Amino acid sequence: MEGHLSQNPRMEETATVLEQVFADFSPDVRSLMEYEAKAMLTRLGITDFDQPVGTLSGGQRKRVALAAVLLHPADVLILDEPTNHLDSDMVLWLEGYLQKFTGGLIMVTHDRYFLERVANRITELSHCHIRHYEANYSKYLELKTQQEEMEQAAQRKRQSILRVEYQWIMRGAQARRTKNKDRIARYEALKAQSGPEVDQSVQMATLSSRLGRKTVELQDVTKAFGQRTVLHHFSYSVARDDRIGIVGRNGAGKSTLLNLIAGKLSPDSGAVEWGETVRIGYFSQEGRELDLDQRVYDYIHEIAGEVKTREGNFSATQMMERFLFPTQLQGQPIGKLSGGERCRLYLLSVLMEAPNILLLDEPTNDLDVTTLAILEEYLETFPGAVIAVSHDRYFLDKMAEQIFEVGDEGVIRRYTGNFSDYLEKRRQEERAEEKSEKKEKPAASRPVRQKKLKFSFKEQREYETIEDDIAALEERLASLEGEMTACGSDYVKLQELTEEQGKFQAELEEKMERWMYLTDLAEKIAAQENT
Repeated sequence: MEGHLSQNPRMEETATVLEQVFADFSPDVRSLMEYEAKAMLTRLGITDFDQPVGTLSGGQRKRVALAAVLLHPADVLILDEPTNHLDSDMVLWLEGYLQKFTGGLIMVTHDRYFLERVANRITELSHCHIRHYEANYSKYLELKTQQEEMEQAAQRKRQSILRVEYQWIMRGAQARRTKNKDRIARYEALKAQSGPEVDQSVQMATLSSRLGRKTVELQDVTKAFGQRTVLHHFSYSVARDDRIGIVGRNGAGKSTLLNLIAGKLSPDSGAVEWGETVRIGYFSQEGRELDLDQRVYDYIHEIAGEVKTREGNFSATQMMERFLFPTQLQGQPIGKLSGGERCRLYLLSVLMEAPNILLLDEPTNDLDVTTLAILEEYLETFPGAVIAVSHDRYFLDKMAEQIFEVGDEGVIRRYTGNFSDYLEKRRQEERAEEKSEKKEKPAASRPVRQKKLKFSFKEQREYETIEDDIAALEERLASLEGEMTACGSDYVKLQELTEEQGKFQAELEEKMERWMYLTDLAEKIAAQENT
């Protein structure tokens, strides 16, 4: 039995959220699982269970479909971009959920941290060939690099042999002798071989305009929709080299903040001011809805026929070619492009305006991993400010130097550092709050009688044997180190040994923690008996 999440799930428009989730369940099962379904939907930011599906946004529909797939019993889950439209907390929750899932998991995703922590095998489709790697994302990159280096070395060797054989042919080899015939045949076969295929990549040239001293200033800005405040008395002056990542739960007001900076929305109170030289490039979620009948060439040419970059002047046609839109594709209607190609085309349209402040709303959705890496490199050299809303933790770690967390009631909290720094600081705050709450609890009025400590039968047996268990594990790990050193370039065997090493290392750490607990308990029991 399989569960399948597509990128654009089909739904019954008139059904309620809960009816859609239980569309494939029997009434008996629905009554048993209703509480679990509501809990999962709430975790995914869906709280109105009676809302008609037809009134949901695209992101809400995807999250309802995800809940339905996860609730349905399955031996295999097939998930197409499962982290799209999830905020950071939801992604972390889904990551933990799938790590505990005991069945098979097949997924397409651009979320590199998600691949790193959930996947143990990666399949790469490139140039009509499929390659399998027994690895998570970081190990896959390592193995792929090794493979490419081996292919390049083989290509250099082939070219060297071809040069020698070509010189022999040009000296006038006689084809009458059998040996010469065989040598000529080998030369022709070697010449006919193709070299390793190389993936094309987007070539991003730096497009920007001069940015003066004054950029964008938000002065005591407040914004509400009805009774819900999404921004509350927020002030900030954008620096010319800012790199800001914006996070928060879905619906908190992240895109609203970008729209205020871009001038798409007006604040209810306060003011937003822009410098005279400011040119904003806004990669918005709404802007990705392109005219499907318009030609690719016309869409870009309407923005600019030519752009000036550090590398020289490029025509619209040349810029499209650099973004992997060859001449034959430029004449096609946008509707014939894939979702990823449309996203890349929209990104090009934003950069063609030569902005000096970039606003990016979920820029990593629908971009392939290679293009993402190139975008990250481009942003490192971009001379203006970059402000991005993203749930992609890897992207925020690479790009951000500050994190703005949009919280409840429109309060924005600022953290210095990238996303990993922000997570660590948030954990520290949570631990400090827990300690504070414990201190505030009133002391018990009556002293509690101390319970006599003693080992259970199982703990006593464990305490007597645990040091031998630890010694055996340390001996096995030392043996594995020797085997890994001896296996040389046998990467399959090395991968197996690495996995085995990780398993024993985790077991050793668990045993050590247990040994510390039992030893501490034994000392307390001994002290108790001596008093």
